[in-house]
Amino acid sequence: MNSFAAVLDVGLVGLATTASSILGAALGLYVPIRKRVLACVLAFAAGSLISALAIDLAYEGAEQLHSQGFHAAAAWALVGGGFALGAIIYYLASLYLDEKGAAVRSPTRFREYAIERKQHESKELIVRLAKCDLLRHLPPEEIEGILPVIRPRHVEAGEILFRTGDPGDALYIVAQGAVEVLAEDPDGIEPSGKAIAVLEERQAFGEMALLSGQPRTATIRAKDDADLLAIAKEDFERLIAGDRQMARAVERLSHERAITNLAAGGANPSRWADVAASSLHHVTRGEADRLLAEAGHGAGLAIVFGNILDTIPGCLVIGAKFTGFESMSLTLMLGMFLGGIPEAAASAAILTRAGFKPRAIFGLWSTVLLAGVLAAVAGKLLLGGSESLPPVFFQGVAGGAVLALVAHAMIPEAIHDGRSLIVLPTIA
Repeated sequence: MNSFAAVLDVGLVGLATTASSILGAALGLYVPIRKRVLACVLAFAAGSLISALAIDLAYEGAEQLHSQGFHAAAAWALVGGGFALGAIIYYLASLYLDEKGAAVRSPTRFREYAIERKQHESKELIVRLAKCDLLRHLPPEEIEGILPVIRPRHVEAGEILFRTGDPGDALYIVAQGAVEVLAEDPDGIEPSGKAIAVLEERQAFGEMALLSGQPRTATIRAKDDADLLAIAKEDFERLIAGDRQMARAVERLSHERAITNLAAGGANPSRWADVAASSLHHVTRGEADRLLAEAGHGAGLAIVFGNILDTIPGCLVIGAKFTGFESMSLTLMLGMFLGGIPEAAASAAILTRAGFKPRAIFGLWSTVLLAGVLAAVAGKLLLGGSESLPPVFFQGVAGGAVLALVAHAMIPEAIHDGRSLIVLPTIA
């Protein structure tokens, strides 16, 4: 039976194991440490957890079940099933919390979240661009360079977009609705009101004045309420200067028509849009700051639960395996303790960018201490002291969750900051 002294001891072990999170937060806020150093520490911690869980815990669990009469294959299947279930639970819970704002606590998770948000937000614009034959000639992988210069513009039915003689200021693409090309009156002063051409969805216009440097040669009026995509003259000139394919396509367009309908053709629009959206893998500093502010606003509770999710499984295993200080899994404790330092340091830095104050950051990470103590005690009371199937299986579930943490956050973060250098500390 678990004595009060044993419960107190395991609680202290849980507290000691998770205390590194406060140390890491302090380092991230006040002590500049090279990212490669922190990456090596994180890699060493990841290797320790892999060793303690995938090797020691899994083998001991299978051995215990085998001693209880389970066939070796069945024992391994049950332990492996526990690990798989734990990994799935952790992964799904982590994705949910990241969507609620917990992604800001980790640079790696935030980068993944920011890229997915950018792809989602750009999808509608890309679908519209995919319908324009003038732009769809471009490889979809290059669309990321064009998106920042696209500006949406809405015009009401009957509104004059520009008149004959106006300076050319932009290239336009009809995203939705239609515009009319108006005939001039005999004196050439005002449009007669008679439409000589109608430009509909996917068609581009206004490029001739940009290419020639001459004033507009036609008057454009919105036939219906229309949504346009505009590329300013300066951006247009830079695009065609850096892209011979686009320059040739624009020249061909201006030679083949004097603002007439573009011929349909080219790559399949939906396929082009899918490839273009999936090719957005870069987030600018401005975009990152905007997404940080949006994700961090009101995300305190999600961050708390995210930190707790990362802490509980490992401390459950520590508590379950604890029968005295001499029986502690030093490899597991070392992995969790060291892993908490760079994780909390990186989190403190990115939370600061998201607008959190130092007091709030320490408050968020202090929840890890409480979670560590409670999880270690729960592991001792609920999963320890027995070699029967349920405790062994649920130890496997906890172990799988920790390994999912290693694969989902620790190793990607270490690789990003330390690159190939992390190989040696991981193996160590």
